[in-house]
Amino acid sequence: MAGRLPACVIDVGTGYTKLGFAGNREPQFIIPSAIAIKESARVGDTNTRRVTKGVEDLDFFIGDEAFDATGYSVKYPVRHGLVEDWDLMERFLEQCIFKYLRAEPEDHHFLLTEPPLNTPENREYTAEIMFETFNVPGLYIAVQAVLALAASWASRPVEERTLTGIVVDSGDGVTHVIPVAEGYVIGSCIKHIPIAGRNITSFIQSLLREREVGIPPEQSLETAKAIKEKHCYICPDIAKEFAKYDAEPSKWIRSYSSTNAVTKQPFTVDVGYERFLGPEIFFHPEFSNPDFTTPLSEIVDNVIQNCPIDVRRPLYHNIVLSGGSTMFKDFGRRLQRDIKRSVDTRLRISENLSEGRIKPKPIDVQVITHHMQRYAVWFGGSMLASTPEFYQVCHTKAAYEEYGPGICRHNPVFGTMT
Repeated sequence: MAGRLPACVIDVGTGYTKLGFAGNREPQFIIPSAIAIKESARVGDTNTRRVTKGVEDLDFFIGDEAFDATGYSVKYPVRHGLVEDWDLMERFLEQCIFKYLRAEPEDHHFLLTEPPLNTPENREYTAEIMFETFNVPGLYIAVQAVLALAASWASRPVEERTLTGIVVDSGDGVTHVIPVAEGYVIGSCIKHIPIAGRNITSFIQSLLREREVGIPPEQSLETAKAIKEKHCYICPDIAKEFAKYDAEPSKWIRSYSSTNAVTKQPFTVDVGYERFLGPEIFFHPEFSNPDFTTPLSEIVDNVIQNCPIDVRRPLYHNIVLSGGSTMFKDFGRRLQRDIKRSVDTRLRISENLSEGRIKPKPIDVQVITHHMQRYAVWFGGSMLASTPEFYQVCHTKAAYEEYGPGICRHNPVFGTMT
């Protein structure tokens, strides 16, 4: 069907939502997944509520505007990747579509994303909102990990495109390690890691708090976040890194300046060891979380070892990064080195056990980094929703009306993908 309007691609994450149209390289909007609603209704005063009814369901703000609204309370409809409050979610999508994308939902197919292990009931709720409230003609709910794999094709030749790989997806709220074979997630092997963007931010915040004076307390979080985004990187060896800083502080220590929001006075912070200690908690989680001590590389290795034996080599060969917290310089290099070390050690041990009779074929460990990493999920969705086949796998309004929301329980992985 020529002349069809492009599909809308909406990727709602715990921290940020990415919005845009299929076929574009990057999302039109990246906004915080926050919604500000009026806390007007007090218990018991039914009569005052009835007078104002009608306007108040429209009286809310989302994204950055939510934080500036006074007299409103800010809520997050999504926690750990899963929708917690469907009523808020519906309102949130309403402004995503009408106010940001300025789209008429009846004219566009929609691709929405879901976290791994999302329940079928959640898919039905999503379908209900999209078909009943917004009257969309077609809906496809894609698994974030599969989209992230598709996004990594941007950096690979066509013949190497595969939907088998391990996705290390690290956003603001949670990090998942997700094995995917032929476009289907191996659900029993997924691991969640309680270390992500906001843990790095608060770890940097605590390092600064112990050392730096003059950071206004109410700005310490945003200061830490800005320092994380501007100056942090991953180092190969902590001890050597400390030594480098001690030997030539002027070369390595950066400074960060900002203005005190209240007094309007400028303040400056020296950024030292935080630059490499912040993101290092991926590889030494015990620095910040005493209950969790397994490094990311070991988790990826364990996940692959739990997978069926015939997909293990292809998984090691295609470890794909996705999400804002994988953007640190040299993240991929360090992850690849650490996984390679444990794999090689294992092969050496088995060779020694067989006293040299078995020579295992070396395992090729490859971590893929690409330009689209920060919004890989959205970009993968944009790529796939711009193919003609997308429209054939979409659940249609007609099918929804005939069979009900149950049709959205299964969203087939479609052929263009493989």
